[in-house]
Amino acid sequence: MDTQTTLPVSLSDVEAAADLLRGVIARTPVEHSRALGMVTGSDVHLKCENLQKAGSFKVRGAYVRMARLTAEERARGVVAASAGNHAQGVAVAADRLGIKARIYMPLGVALPKLTATKDHGAEVVLHGHNVDEALAEAKRYADATGAVLVHPFDNADIIAGQGTIGLELLEQLPDVDTVLMGVGGGGLLAGVAVAIKAKARELGRDITVIGVQAENAAAYPPSLAADALVPLEKVSTIADGIAVGRPGQLPFQIIRELVDDVVTVSEDALARALVFLLERSKLVVEPAGAVGVAALLEGKLAELGIESKRTAVILSGGNIDPLLMLKVIQRGLSVAGRYLTVRMMLDDRAGELATISRVIAESDANVTRVDHTRVGGSLSMGDVAITIDMETKGHLHSEQVLNNLRAEGFQPVVVHP
Repeated sequence: MDTQTTLPVSLSDVEAAADLLRGVIARTPVEHSRALGMVTGSDVHLKCENLQKAGSFKVRGAYVRMARLTAEERARGVVAASAGNHAQGVAVAADRLGIKARIYMPLGVALPKLTATKDHGAEVVLHGHNVDEALAEAKRYADATGAVLVHPFDNADIIAGQGTIGLELLEQLPDVDTVLMGVGGGGLLAGVAVAIKAKARELGRDITVIGVQAENAAAYPPSLAADALVPLEKVSTIADGIAVGRPGQLPFQIIRELVDDVVTVSEDALARALVFLLERSKLVVEPAGAVGVAALLEGKLAELGIESKRTAVILSGGNIDPLLMLKVIQRGLSVAGRYLTVRMMLDDRAGELATISRVIAESDANVTRVDHTRVGGSLSMGDVAITIDMETKGHLHSEQVLNNLRAEGFQPVVVHP
């Protein structure tokens, strides 16, 4: 029996969505990554949905969902909830289709995402402390007013729209054998899996599809293990675009049947991947969009026993708050051993700081910040607390700097960003 005929979204649904999107969205490029190839031993390519309209893949599904509304439904308007990418996708689609849009966003949402959503013409209401609370309020508004709820992932039209990325990717990279992408609620992964698995079967071959979640927001591994939706009690990750505590019902049905595996990556790996993409590929990608690269850098394919000759990673979005980017870059550099912060307790006497400066200089590290505190907190009379940020050249160099400080009698404690 053909599994896909029993699923809520088929290849024909994705192909119909592609027809609707023709001339509406950008056909995003696929960029070769020599740097990732050297790390992984595979020929790696990046599908750059971070360069899509509104900065992410979300406009695909949003437009397909809204373009199929009746005239009466369009007149009632639409409502959605999002921390950023889905909000902008809905706003862009609504503006193009002439539909009034109301978007609920959590309190504390990144200012650039809030501003961009408003700039696209949507009415924005701040509500709740996370996307789940904002979504609950959006549902209440839809029930009270008759506005059409545009769900971020749990809808067949949304899934079909996101799946058009898979069709594009196979046209641009027909001999790909492994595809990785981030997964939150599951709309992107489900849609792409439908398209790629069906097309691969038509070609008489198999293409491996891997989902990637942040380890502190990973609802899919336990749900797949239990063969039931298992909500998380807590979600905490810098990858806000995939910070979803409960899989979508429709995406889950597809993912458990078609997706080969879902792996997780650490917050440090996310930070490292974002810096890697900035430096080596010259691409600005948000943490949720970089999870596939993080998985490659952490050797997840090898852990799964997958030997991929040609690998593709979908960079799902590039909407990152500049303030978060600063923090993530610092964390990424620290993880790579290229940024070292140490704290030391000193005797309050002349020459101590000069000695530390000499040791660091002779170790060929570069000081970027010094915090010198003589009073307050747990400091005793005659003590000084000093915190130093410095640029280093890798883990071995960082350890050399620490050893040189210890050799002079200091006791440096590494402080992680």
